[in-house]
Amino acid sequence: MEHDETGCQAPLEGPILCINNCGFFGSPATMNMCSKCHKDMLLKQEQAKLAESSIGNLMNGSSSSVETEPVAPIVTTDALPIPMELQIVGELPTASVLNGIVETKPKEGPSRCTTCKKRVGLTGFSCRCGNLFCGIHRYSDKHDCPFDYRTAARTAIAKANPLVKAEKLNKI
Repeated sequence: MEHDETGCQAPLEGPILCINNCGFFGSPATMNMCSKCHKDMLLKQEQAKLAESSIGNLMNGSSSSVETEPVAPIVTTDALPIPMELQIVGELPTASVLNGIVETKPKEGPSRCTTCKKRVGLTGFSCRCGNLFCGIHRYSDKHDCPFDYRTAARTAIAKANPLVKAEKLNKI
């Protein structure tokens, strides 16, 4: 009689575990999931809707709606990994891609010595010939440098020390 007066019903069976087997208890209001799994499922559904709409816009060629439409940031969780199809949503195509012009930059690899191909990283030495060398090949005599140091030194001295010639004095 007491539960009829208050409107509450006693649970018919014991506590329900989450259907994702995460170890927490679920409820019928959240489709027998715990609150975290339910929130992750809702987020996944929203991202799927955004992916479908952005793919539809790209296929139709309407770039104006893509540029003005806000895109929700992708949040990854440890419990449920997001498939690769949904992770592409975070990258908006640029205007150059939409117009058919694709600009690709060559991927720069690790910096290496020109002579021995050893990785030098931040400790590489750049020579006046324009190449990058390791500590062993950094000197010009070790890597057969084509740069003419003698001519460069002569022109530098000529610029730094202009010829000073005084006028001759007339003899009295």
